[in-house]
Amino acid sequence: MKLKNLQKKYPEFVYENFGWEIKGGVLAAHFCFAMGDIKFNPGIKIREINKTQIKKIDDEAISNFVFHMGLVEIPSYWKAACCPKIIVKAGYLDKEQIKFWQSLIEKGMGQFFCENKLPFTVPYFEIHCKIPKRHPQSLPKKFSKRVLVPMGGGKDSLVTLELLRQTGEDAVLFALNPNEKLQKICRAVKKPTIVIERQIDSRLLSSKKFFNGHTPFSALLAVYSVAVAAISDCGRIAISQERSSSEGNARYLGREVNHQYSKSLDFENKFRFYSKKYLAKNIDFFSFLRPIYELQIARLFSRHSEWFSRFISCNKPFTIANRQNKNIGWCGKCPKCLSVFTMIYPFVGKERAIKIFGKNLFENINLLPLMKELLGETGCKPFECVGTFAETRVAFYLSLEDAKREGNELPVLLNVFEQEFLPKYGDMKSKSQKILSSWSDNHNLPKNFENGLKSAVRATG
Repeated sequence: MKLKNLQKKYPEFVYENFGWEIKGGVLAAHFCFAMGDIKFNPGIKIREINKTQIKKIDDEAISNFVFHMGLVEIPSYWKAACCPKIIVKAGYLDKEQIKFWQSLIEKGMGQFFCENKLPFTVPYFEIHCKIPKRHPQSLPKKFSKRVLVPMGGGKDSLVTLELLRQTGEDAVLFALNPNEKLQKICRAVKKPTIVIERQIDSRLLSSKKFFNGHTPFSALLAVYSVAVAAISDCGRIAISQERSSSEGNARYLGREVNHQYSKSLDFENKFRFYSKKYLAKNIDFFSFLRPIYELQIARLFSRHSEWFSRFISCNKPFTIANRQNKNIGWCGKCPKCLSVFTMIYPFVGKERAIKIFGKNLFENINLLPLMKELLGETGCKPFECVGTFAETRVAFYLSLEDAKREGNELPVLLNVFEQEFLPKYGDMKSKSQKILSSWSDNHNLPKNFENGLKSAVRATG
């Protein structure tokens, strides 16, 4: 069904209401969205609730958190028909809030628009409230200095955790729908872990007449993490999003499309302001790794061999179909796998890289098209969380140099890189040094965390 037909049939997407209760140490919330005669009823459960802490937060504040969890779920369901109008009946939004959410849909759904060949459709928000036209005040309560660390199972969050450990910070982990691999990581960390179970309405997944595609998942994690921080008494949230995530993937209809928009510095800055004003005044949200590139994170990660057999960055194990499969690991076929393999290879060496992935990805000629995309040779970067073109070229160069030192025949991808691409990239030795020693002052790190990260980066030089 084409866009115009869907929009004609479903002109409005309505956030009707939400509800929540706390029972047996679990905060259960549900949301009701309506689109014509279709009702979507997703829900979440936050487990391991600190009963003492939750009693210190009034019901209005909890309701505000839950209301916002519903707001950030909207893109996942609204995308089905790209309804021209979003009506919020469940609560109140002022003009500044509406601007925030419209911007998130416009920029965070760029990949969805591009892949479905749709115009940049930004819905018109309308507020229909049965309650007074005011939003709840940002929670003014002060929290402890504990740090909430959202865990995804990849190298980035583990590097953040290890850096916090080195500075003696008290951390609490947050995991969303953790599979067996992520659960094992959280247990190995030996820190308190708050788990959220997100339940997607099956009607969204089963219908083939609607649009489907990428949504700003990290924005959802951001909103969820503020609620989790408040009910677990954490005054700081250290996400693990790097400098690389601010680079876009493609151009579509004259605009930049960034798969990682909700990981970008632009989104982080906007969400920090929004969160302090509308959610929790004294919870500080920032990315611990923002000043550095993914390649630099890979080098930091290489110092923690205890995680080599545990970490996983491939998205395949985290899909709904594979979430319960304990045997799903690195697929070895996707852009993320090739990117991470290339990033860690120069720092952990050939044998360890092969042991982690189960194979040498540089020997797979079928990955040549992905290599070209990662290097920027096709003009469009894969729609995955991968490094910038510049640092990926450095990663391949460093991998090539490492392979040459071994004295064996070069694997096929590195041979193609050396013969076809390296000659036009210029002085890669100096470019490598520049990337590996790079530091951006555009970040929101507290001073002591900034100093700790700077020291760690220098120590690996």
